[in-house]
Amino acid sequence: MKEAKNRAVKELPAEPMRPHTEMKHLRSVNQNPRCDRPEAKRLLIVDDHPLFRKGLEELIHSDPEFAVCGEAGNAPEAMEVIRKLNPDMAIVDLSLPGANGIELIKNIRAEFPSLPILVLSMHDESLYALRALRAGADGYVMKHEAMANVVQAIHEVFNGRPYLSPAMAAQVITKFAHRHAEGEMDAVERLTDRELEILELIGKGHEVRQIAKLLHLSPKTVETHRAHIKDKLDLKNSREVARFALQWLSARET
Repeated sequence: MKEAKNRAVKELPAEPMRPHTEMKHLRSVNQNPRCDRPEAKRLLIVDDHPLFRKGLEELIHSDPEFAVCGEAGNAPEAMEVIRKLNPDMAIVDLSLPGANGIELIKNIRAEFPSLPILVLSMHDESLYALRALRAGADGYVMKHEAMANVVQAIHEVFNGRPYLSPAMAAQVITKFAHRHAEGEMDAVERLTDRELEILELIGKGHEVRQIAKLLHLSPKTVETHRAHIKDKLDLKNSREVARFALQWLSARET
């Protein structure tokens, strides 16, 4: 009887293989019904301000081709959502808590080399645009121009054309056409992305603790970055760093 029972068990038909649902990408991670349409271009917004994300979503939804199907407030969360959603485009802010947007772009490009990336940034500075493009972004729009240009920028990137907003394109062209103050420019370009971000905040008059709070870093980390800035720019102390930052920022805004 025991042998017959074992034989019967062995002769049971194999259970049909179940589809690996965990490998299927979701249509949406935010329950947006627009994402259910198979033809919808699914977008992910990465920005740490929920109200801005909401406003941008409403602006993007003015075009029926697009659907915001995922959101993230920081770099690790963004990578997790991308893996789940497999979106058609990621819209990334550069100023993120922890790892900044340029680091996120590099991580996205390493893991998802064909995913289009559009940067939407508060930084009105050609250095940031160039660094974002070098990291792998396909376009750069300044936030104060978003209302006028973001939908056009999304279309351009989907059509395989890199996009720079008109004001930023003019800055980039001017930078390469007129290489004045080369010593200063070369020195600043030696800074890392995070150091450049901190230099800008110093130039705007922020103290170490304010910068730490804005960037979600510890004051000690900010002080370390400031020390690196001092060494790379061949400055003597934090007062000279602040003076250089102010002059550099003023020159960019003129």
